[in-house]
Amino acid sequence: MPTKAAKIKRQMLQNVAMHSRSPRIELKPAEHEPLRDALARPLHDLRISLLDRCNFRCPYCMPVSEFHDDYEFLQRSDRLTHAEILTVAKVATGLGVSKLRLTGGEPLLDKKLPELVAGLTALPGVEDLALTTNAMLLAPIAQDLARAGLHRVTISLDSLDEEVFKLMSGGRGDLRRVLDGIAGAEAAGLAPIKINVVVQRGVNEHTVIDLVDYFRGTGHIVRLIEFMDVGNCNGWRMDQVVPSSELLASVQQCWPLRPIGPNYPGEVAQRYHYEDGQGEIGFISSVTAPFCGSCSRARLSADGVLYTCLFATHGTDLREPLRNGADDSELADILSRIWLQRADRYSELRRPDVAEAHPLSKVEMYRIGG
Repeated sequence: MPTKAAKIKRQMLQNVAMHSRSPRIELKPAEHEPLRDALARPLHDLRISLLDRCNFRCPYCMPVSEFHDDYEFLQRSDRLTHAEILTVAKVATGLGVSKLRLTGGEPLLDKKLPELVAGLTALPGVEDLALTTNAMLLAPIAQDLARAGLHRVTISLDSLDEEVFKLMSGGRGDLRRVLDGIAGAEAAGLAPIKINVVVQRGVNEHTVIDLVDYFRGTGHIVRLIEFMDVGNCNGWRMDQVVPSSELLASVQQCWPLRPIGPNYPGEVAQRYHYEDGQGEIGFISSVTAPFCGSCSRARLSADGVLYTCLFATHGTDLREPLRNGADDSELADILSRIWLQRADRYSELRRPDVAEAHPLSKVEMYRIGG
């Protein structure tokens, strides 16, 4: 017998098929086919940016030269309310989304975050609810988030060297508080904890091995990320990219690794286990080994714009129909048409020389998370 969640999803897609001006979504007798885009990629993940503010000023995301003290961020009225976020998430799960991630800016600046987490966890079909944070505000709230139903956290931490960390957080980070936040998340059971490290040549690549060594054997998963040309303000150049192959070789010189398969279809990291049993490490290679072909992610900005690619130049406004009274069926129609027409594959088409000399006006990372 179909589960209650499956029945809800099937009814939602029947509504979409009835009202959509897109090609009709066919249903199997027992359950519907996943909603797939123009390149046959399913919609499985929704990343939700809660606000565009952050307490850090990382140069590759929010350089202080542009995002200074007088910079005008979104006003509260411009951002989606929690009720509006829950509505979009409910419709998205009805269309096949099973993984939700809360991002920012810095999502822990949202004072009512546990309430939102509780609402999202209660939605039928949500199998994984995660949070990406710089962790500086995490320790005092980790237990509340766990009790509300948050499953796990990903921590952005680019170096354990005090001076390098200070540089890469724009002078606003406190490394001790970040490490306390990681400890608090571990104590609260928000695991597995992933540590995301953006590696830039000439900036922090010389500190990578120390960071990897620090977290080996802790159960936390370090993921080394190639510096990407997200947004327009980070001055990206190809010579700043440390290829994953180079990072893998450096780690292998210290600790032998063996490759392992993905946890789920569309996982972005290439995963490895340490041969000595001290855990796992991952490599994310959007520049040198793009993975657009398996991308199943949509991204919702704090002001209600839905983007279908991390490198998107435009998106679709959902805030206006939400505030004009669109019901779930109408929102499902909008979301399904967006996904059915999706053909993004920027990373596979990127030419580094063109990306350097003629950067596109892409959405900034602080608006849609990483």
